[in-house]
Amino acid sequence: MPENRPQGRKTTVSGKSSGVYRRGEGQGTGPVGKAGSHPTQGSGRSGSSPSRAARVGGGSGAILIVIVVLFFLLRSCGGGSGDLSGLSGLTEGLTGSDGSGSSGIGSLLDDSGSSGSSGLGAYSDLSLSPYANLFANAQSSGTAPVAETAVDSSVVEGARDKYTQIRGDGQDEITIMVYLCGTDLESRSGMATKDLSEMARATLSDKIHLIVYTGGCSRWNNNIVSANVNQIYEVRSGGVQRIIQDDGARSMTDPSTLTRFIKWCALNYRADRNFLILWDHGGGSVSGYGYDEKNARAGSMGLAQISKAISDSGVLFDAVGFDACLMATVETGLMLDQYADYMIASEETEPGIGWYYTDWLTKLSQNTSMPTVEIGKNIVDDFVRTCASQCSGQSATLSVVDLAELAATVPDAMRDFSDSITDLVQNKGYQTVSNARNGAREFARSTQIDQIDLVHFALNLGNAQGKELADAIRGAVKYNRASSNMTNCYGLSVYFPYRRTANVDKAVQTYDAIGFDASYSRAIRAFASMEVSGQAAAGGSNSPYAGLFGGGYSGTPSSSVDITSLLSNFLGGGDFSSISGLSGGSADFLFGGRALGTEETAAYIASEHFDPSALSWTLNERGETVIRLSEDQWGKVEGLALNMFFDDGQGFIDLGLDAIFDFSDEGDLLAPSERSWLAINEHTVAYYHEYIVDGNYYGTIPALLNGERVELQVCLDGETGYGTITGIRAVYADGETQLLPKTQMLPDEDVDLWNVGEEQPDSARTLQPGDVLDFLCDYYRYDGSYVDTYFLGESLTIGDGPVVICNAELPEGSVRMTYRFTDLYQQNYWSDPLMG
Repeated sequence: MPENRPQGRKTTVSGKSSGVYRRGEGQGTGPVGKAGSHPTQGSGRSGSSPSRAARVGGGSGAILIVIVVLFFLLRSCGGGSGDLSGLSGLTEGLTGSDGSGSSGIGSLLDDSGSSGSSGLGAYSDLSLSPYANLFANAQSSGTAPVAETAVDSSVVEGARDKYTQIRGDGQDEITIMVYLCGTDLESRSGMATKDLSEMARATLSDKIHLIVYTGGCSRWNNNIVSANVNQIYEVRSGGVQRIIQDDGARSMTDPSTLTRFIKWCALNYRADRNFLILWDHGGGSVSGYGYDEKNARAGSMGLAQISKAISDSGVLFDAVGFDACLMATVETGLMLDQYADYMIASEETEPGIGWYYTDWLTKLSQNTSMPTVEIGKNIVDDFVRTCASQCSGQSATLSVVDLAELAATVPDAMRDFSDSITDLVQNKGYQTVSNARNGAREFARSTQIDQIDLVHFALNLGNAQGKELADAIRGAVKYNRASSNMTNCYGLSVYFPYRRTANVDKAVQTYDAIGFDASYSRAIRAFASMEVSGQAAAGGSNSPYAGLFGGGYSGTPSSSVDITSLLSNFLGGGDFSSISGLSGGSADFLFGGRALGTEETAAYIASEHFDPSALSWTLNERGETVIRLSEDQWGKVEGLALNMFFDDGQGFIDLGLDAIFDFSDEGDLLAPSERSWLAINEHTVAYYHEYIVDGNYYGTIPALLNGERVELQVCLDGETGYGTITGIRAVYADGETQLLPKTQMLPDEDVDLWNVGEEQPDSARTLQPGDVLDFLCDYYRYDGSYVDTYFLGESLTIGDGPVVICNAELPEGSVRMTYRFTDLYQQNYWSDPLMG
């Protein structure tokens, strides 16, 4: 078999489907599918208001894959609930390091009407003593073995001196500022409460001042923190003390709120070392940090705003950490260099368990002069170890970056690498860049935020500039860990447009604001403009429905003259509706960033384009139904998936996309040999394949779980055909946030959160009998128009037996099957449909 063929998964068919039909009234969510130009199903997509968090699955088996859904009380991924029973143990007279009583600490915040803790009344009002058993079965950070790796303590020649000068001998005083925007992570799943309990369980030195600013949440899962106003707490061994009772109802994504907190901490706590931890959702280079549930339309705090917030505070940090998703980017690191010595962050979305705070805080308290890279190593090891033991199947990454070395070595290498990309695009090397980008480790791929591991991408490009950049990045990343299912994660990612180009202009604006080298802006604009030009030149519709309903497909013109005319009309008309997600307000890169003129672009596309006219079925010598492409054309196929539709007599139910395909001995695509589709306990589902990693196939299933809108994340074993549910993704109302949430879970609906006795399990439980899944599907008329989204088949009520994910034979009825081909420009094409 030639190497340039996509790799299809094996299917195992177990039984017959319980039925394929639409049920109930339309949900009014807009399309939930991803077959063509439908809205991306991720943060910021169309749908219902945010669902409450649901359960995460995991597990495996030799014949039947039993899905073990990991429950925890108030936190995703099970286990590890901290002990809040001691939160009332501190006295009211807690003082700052300046010796003043807590009633005087709030002076900087008095413009909000706060009077410090003097207005609290008796501290016993905050006691959790009636709920002392809430976290009675707390676990340690986990017992799963973790491979020890050495931390890189080297300092490259030419790097600036560190801002923080460690006194040594354990004499350093440390202020750790935790900006805890609780948001829906707390209101749904109690994640912030969980981390507060972990902090309180640490044995803290009196040389450590652990200060927490709270807000951004509609409901806290404890009886201490207010959901009405922002507050400040100090954490001490065994408990917390409220220091500021009312700092107003400020938006946590407003940079001035962060500035205000940092300045207050610096004024009230003398420190040799300052740490800042930003806790919340994260969205990476383009979307930045933070989602405030109470100010949902306020947007996130972009990198430029984070820079302004820290700059206005006047404080320099030993390290800035993100207990949030996707913030370990080279853009974030270079922005932070002027404010901090180190960055600790994750390339991938974080499991809901987040950082585990107890152990690394205790170790730091034993030696407050511990080198920063060692502190970072402890944070990373605790995080990966805890995820491995309590979040089996979920991905975890965390890295420690020396920002001084990053700034000293990466900008020049990044500029040369960027120029090499632009040169390639200008000199008929677009496909080389596209192949390198397509093969790079991608993070949060299903949400199409276009964030990839920078080292992997640079090495894939295969030139000297890429190798130099990869070496520089690996030198600046002093410690990096990832879960066993995450390969090619080297510690820092970068935004590079590919899945969608609508964010290019926004990225360039961010780069201008933070001083990111303009050469990279030129590179991504040049690449994106060529990609969009290739999509525009393809003609036709970016959906399966023209071919599915007999309308045929208008493919790419073969001559550069015709393509020149098409591109000129496209660029001159200002109509970008044929490009998914693109609009006139996000297409400046097409006019100011193109690497080639229209005629040169057209000539390249004419010589390097995928020809959809060959997507017709023929019979080979053995009577097999096949699609035959040349090797050159197969080299331009970067994705392939089977698109299945079920005819219910009135229209078509979209069953989604799956990587089900095989090839003849000659390397031709074979027609499907069976009428089956993915099912959970023989309940057929709409499944949307997304990507392949190390022989495993990942995708999503839209559903309701106990009435709440969710997106089940599924991993299918490429060899056995069986699958597991590895996580859940919250569905947000359109435009509410572009950021990615940690994986979330809820306790059982019938569990009283404040009266859970010692009998409460301390870790994972199987999916509980009685849980109800309602699967969703998109429905289309015969003319191809979208009708609505409906329930698919009957509800699935979980019983006492195993939950099995594999294919099931479809019931009697007409199906139409078509293959979706994705080319080097990320344009989709569909084969002629097959009837079955």
